[in-house]
Amino acid sequence: MPQPDQENLQNDSAFGGAVPHLRPAAITDVPEIHELLDEYARMGNLLPRPYSELYRHLRDFFVIEIGGKLVACGALEIFTENLGEVRSLVVSKQYEGHGLGKNLVQRIVDEARQIGLRRIMALTYVPGFFHKLGFRTVPKDTLPEKVWGICVKCYKFNACDETAVLLEIW
Repeated sequence: MPQPDQENLQNDSAFGGAVPHLRPAAITDVPEIHELLDEYARMGNLLPRPYSELYRHLRDFFVIEIGGKLVACGALEIFTENLGEVRSLVVSKQYEGHGLGKNLVQRIVDEARQIGLRRIMALTYVPGFFHKLGFRTVPKDTLPEKVWGICVKCYKFNACDETAVLLEIW
């Protein structure tokens, strides 16, 4: 399967001549995925994910590496036959604003479409990013699979400050 916007990424001077490679995560990527996620978790921008959870959900992840270094990741979590979520989407600060996050979301949406999901959602602090990709803001209570399956366990449950976005893919 061709990688979304690969030509645009190859021509970006921010990559120092290296070609970004978007691929499914491998077991050896877990320490770097954890490092990326932990950086954003310390800033309060996403929930921390322990190593054990990353290993259990490794097949949900896609990564982008540049010059052998993992610089971005994102995952597709499946809730029901109709709903999945873009989770753990992060891009290394050094590479923000160069299309890597967009490429990851497009790859995750392609995967969701291939397996037959009808809707994909995200909880985010940057809804504008997702709006540019066709997602729309929705009330969290329209996503009970997420709220009552995952969110209810979160320490921010009663004071969640993220925005829910949804993309209909069928």
